[in-house]
Amino acid sequence: MAQIEIVMPKMGESIMEATIIKWSKEVGDTIEMDETLLEIATDKVDSEVPSPTRGTVAKLFFEADAVVPIGATIALIATEGEELMPSPSLQATDPKQEEVAIATIENEPAPQKVALAVNKKAKPTASNRFYSPLVKNIAQKENIAIEELERIVGTGKDERVTKKDMLNYVVCRKNGTTVAASSTNIVSTTIPKSSNTTKNTIAKSVNGEVEILEMDRTRRLIAEHMVRSKQIAPHVTSFIEIDVTDLVNWRNKVKAPFKAKHKENITFTPIFMEAVVKAIQDFPLINASVDGNTIIIKKEINLGMATALPSGSLIVPVIKNANHLSLVGLTKQVNGLAEKARNNKLKPEEVQGGTFTITNLGTFGNIMGTPIINQPQVAILATGTIKKKPAVLETEYGDVIAIRQMMFLSLSYDHRVVDGMLGGSMLRRIGDYLEQFDGERVI
Repeated sequence: MAQIEIVMPKMGESIMEATIIKWSKEVGDTIEMDETLLEIATDKVDSEVPSPTRGTVAKLFFEADAVVPIGATIALIATEGEELMPSPSLQATDPKQEEVAIATIENEPAPQKVALAVNKKAKPTASNRFYSPLVKNIAQKENIAIEELERIVGTGKDERVTKKDMLNYVVCRKNGTTVAASSTNIVSTTIPKSSNTTKNTIAKSVNGEVEILEMDRTRRLIAEHMVRSKQIAPHVTSFIEIDVTDLVNWRNKVKAPFKAKHKENITFTPIFMEAVVKAIQDFPLINASVDGNTIIIKKEINLGMATALPSGSLIVPVIKNANHLSLVGLTKQVNGLAEKARNNKLKPEEVQGGTFTITNLGTFGNIMGTPIINQPQVAILATGTIKKKPAVLETEYGDVIAIRQMMFLSLSYDHRVVDGMLGGSMLRRIGDYLEQFDGERVI
């Protein structure tokens, strides 16, 4: 009847491309409406792309690991009665898609100039090595002969040469920075847009005494983001210890009735967030970002909450407009986003737009820490574990020692924007709001 074009979906306002992780269907497979066709990844989240129709997969335009512009056609699905196209695989690519992908060569920011490793031992003759139509087209456009193509080390699956490998090679080739790799260890260079690190081909253990693990995509993104943050922002961290006995007693008292009334478990996180919102309203310069020599102060307070995943990775879902939410509203948002994070169901817009981040180190029994700022924000709060400790209390009858629920708070801030007075005052204000929590508060 017809062939339906499947395009790379838009995954967020700032996202212009996505990487194909894997295809769930192959050419010739039948697919139902809303059944997963492929999995894609951006620098924010991984997502499944469902089929909008029932039919048969007629053509796939890109292979796994390909980086595809948003809006580009990635597949064709033949509806009932439509004959399949003769191509059994990815060998034939729509010329329009080649033009779209190749056009990004001129528009893509130039990678940092580094030595690109090539395999000098590769024979300068044709082989069984697979090259995608996109790679072949880029090679043709840049006058890269097959023997030269053979020497490029690929970073894709099964060491295939990807679009990024080609773009990096083209730039380095023009700048004359291509060098030979060593005869034993071939180093493949992939240069992210915002990083000057390289990705090395991981060798296997020779003697079995060590285990070598290659970073997965999420870990590489986290590493890049953390290194970039330390390079961009001069970090300063301040600490305070606070008495949260009234807060802990109140939560213990209301846990059961709160769940019965609102169908939600109340944790300490939304209570911490409520105090942070109040403190930010007192010190709005903390709720900002930096653009060159310009400080951008945000009116809305979007709180990111660093969340550990079962895989050991980290993600930061964002509670939008937290300054408009009650404690109940914050609790629902915290629980809902945490559940989505654990099940890999977060949408791209749910991890974007944060203006201030909170990380709860106390979850792991840590008393304090020095968190790294989540760029482009200018501050991040870490909350330590709550422990019973002896503390000195001032009473009308004199000082006494009592067992109290104590915890540490630490605030890391960008010294380009936040000086010690502002950072210290902000942290102290958060502590004051938590220490002064109303133990008789009605839910």
